[in-house]
Amino acid sequence: MPSRTANPSARQTELLEAAYEYALLHGLNDLSLRPLAEAIGSSTRVLMFLFGNKDGLVRALLERARAEELALLAELRQPEQPVGLTTAAQGVWAWLAADEHRPLLRLWAEAYARSLVDPDGPWAGFARSTVEDWLDVLAGCQPRAERDAEGGAVRRTLTLAVLRGALLDLLATGDESRVTAAVHQQLALLHGLGHTGD
Repeated sequence: MPSRTANPSARQTELLEAAYEYALLHGLNDLSLRPLAEAIGSSTRVLMFLFGNKDGLVRALLERARAEELALLAELRQPEQPVGLTTAAQGVWAWLAADEHRPLLRLWAEAYARSLVDPDGPWAGFARSTVEDWLDVLAGCQPRAERDAEGGAVRRTLTLAVLRGALLDLLATGDESRVTAAVHQQLALLHGLGHTGD
């Protein structure tokens, strides 16, 4: 079955970007190839040739969304001088709370939920992968002594839980000031739990 390759053609990249913009506006739940193809100036035949089928296209769209998420996370990595969990989480939350990222984050939430209830679909493993991605980056933000300590994994797990829970609340309510205040308060408490400081 044809699929997205490591070296996609310029046309495949162009159509994927257009489909991604479409998915940000319309979501993945009722994605249909015909209206998508019409909206991005292509055809179902071309999309099927480039991505194999609808599931292949959805997988490519999720890879694209994950790439954008990983680009943010990469900016937090400073292995020579880790910024600490609190500073990293504050930076992540500022990005998550920005209005312009709401479409991407709604798409992320949809894919996360679908991967839990339909583990055999094209979003298979998406939730687990994002948890692992975020925990890996948060580990890289911890000073080595804290990262390798007995409670290091617990602290980054708690930090991730705060960010993810707050994000879902923000997406549901749009109440950025209330949720941000709660995030800052909880991060201050988590910072107080640290023994090596961040």
